[in-house]
Amino acid sequence: MTTDATPAGATTPAGATTPAGAPGTPAGWTSDELMTVNAARALSGARTCFVGIGLPSTAANLARHTANPDLVLIYESGTLGSKPTRLPLSIGDGELADTADAVVSVPEIFNYWLQAGRIDVGFLGAAQVDRFANINTTAVDRGPDRPEGRLPGAGGA
Repeated sequence: MTTDATPAGATTPAGATTPAGAPGTPAGWTSDELMTVNAARALSGARTCFVGIGLPSTAANLARHTANPDLVLIYESGTLGSKPTRLPLSIGDGELADTADAVVSVPEIFNYWLQAGRIDVGFLGAAQVDRFANINTTAVDRGPDRPEGRLPGAGGA
């Protein structure tokens, strides 16, 4: 991989800089942008995606606009088939409900869709991932019963 090349079919984002100490990162791209593009490409064969907020939502929506226009986005808030025209700020963003094929309860999302195996891919952000692939999406923890800060989103992992 050439360190100053732009990925095929892509343009360099305006104002982007290569992070210091990121060997192999194409000039003009941040590591977050590269992860987003690669994640969107990885969703090319998925039918349904359980989407988290932030980079997961950015990647899923990029996939829907490029590699996989038929991708059905399912957000934890109960929106099925959302097609936001702008990136949502949270899972409760009205844009998700306004553009959804259906809106159902949170228990239905988890019981009928997620736990019943009706979702191909789950793409969530995590503040921490340990060596066993356990994720933390709830709080920054400094020890037993000492959460330092609550993270955005529903959490619970």
